[in-house]
Amino acid sequence: MTLLIILFGALILLAGIIILVNPDIIFGLFRRHIDEPWLHVTAVIVRLILGVLLIVQSDVSRFPLVIEIIGWISIVAAVFFAVIGRNKFKRFISRTLSLLEPYGRAGGLLAAGFGAFLVYSFVH
Repeated sequence: MTLLIILFGALILLAGIIILVNPDIIFGLFRRHIDEPWLHVTAVIVRLILGVLLIVQSDVSRFPLVIEIIGWISIVAAVFFAVIGRNKFKRFISRTLSLLEPYGRAGGLLAAGFGAFLVYSFVH
């Protein structure tokens, strides 16, 4: 299970680097697929899986309390996205993209840092 967390972290790190280099790649992906149900379902499932994995595996990480808190935040986000429904999710993503696009590279740096933190937390 730790390997899955490291994989998630590596993918988040990669996405962050892509956003740093060219934010339009990731933001464009979201814009092109905002109307497709898989985007909403994936947002819920990935957060739920990552949250459960982080909580269950927090004891084997370098920062157990921080990792557990991040896991709970991830689960709360998954539940929030599931409860608001698809139409409100689409509006949320659209609004978030419009607000964050000017700061895309800073967000990419944060995402890369978060991904690196996850990998570092579980690689011993």
